[in-house]
Formats: sequence, C-alpha cells, structure tokens
Amino acid sequence: MLHYFYENHLVHYAKQTPETWEEAIRISCEALKAQQYITDQYVDAIIQSVKDNGPYIVIVPGIAMPHAMADNPGVLGTGISFTKFEQPINFLDQKTGEEHSASLFFTLAAKNSEEHLKNIQNLMDLLMNEDIVEKLKATHSLADYKQLLEDLNK
Repeated sequence: MLHYFYENHLVHYAKQTPETWEEAIRISCEALKAQQYITDQYVDAIIQSVKDNGPYIVIVPGIAMPHAMADNPGVLGTGISFTKFEQPINFLDQKTGEEHSASLFFTLAAKNSEEHLKNIQNLMDLLMNEDIVEKLKATHSLADYKQLLEDLNK
C-alpha cells in the first residue's frame, strides 16, 4: 500500500498546520484532486458529513480516514491518498464533548460501495501493522517516505 501511494503521486506532507479540521480535510484531498480522482464537490461532502455525524473519520487516535458516500458525483475514480500533518488536527465531537486528534490522514475515494470496501480493507491491512504506522509518524518529508520504502524493501 505504501508503494501504491508513492507510485500514484498520492503522498502529501503538509507544510503548514491548518487552523481548522475543515482546512485539514481540504489539504488531505489535494493529492486526490491533483490526480483527478475527486472534485471539490466530494471534498465538501466529506466536510458536511463530519459536521452532520461528528468526527467518525478519526478511526483510532492519531489516524483519520476522511471519506463520504461512494456514490457522490464528485468522485471521478477510486483511490486513497496519504497526508501527514506535523501537528495533530483536533476534532470536537459536539454530542459527547470528546476531542479526537489525528496527524496521519488516509483520504478515500471510491466509485462504488464495492471499491469503497476494498479500499478500507487494504488500508486496514496497512494500519494493523503498528511498526509501519510508527515509522510513518516519524516521517517529515517525501524524502523520508522514500527512505522508508527503501528500508522496507531490504
């Protein structure tokens, strides 16, 4: 999966810390937009979904998986991007008052629910490897990411 992100130009290291979680989601969608997997319509749908449903996208502490419904017309193709923020992005759950945060964002786009589930399964396989997750957290640039790929190939 790490090679997939790199080979498809879907790795992004945010240069600035966003002021809001909405801005963080927009930044996390930039690589998918640049590769024409999604449009702003899908980005807006993700933000609206978090506003409506709370921070469900923070799947475990430190990791967010921004996504919206697979049938959104703003989805042009199926893909997953990886974005790393230097500082954790905070999400407040309005219903519980709990704060959730994440610095690793894996943004999903899928043309249909079958591809969406396959994306999630592939991502979960990656995230179950705690060693890889810790190594991703320790990266700060595309050069670090490339080094991680080289180290994993040894």
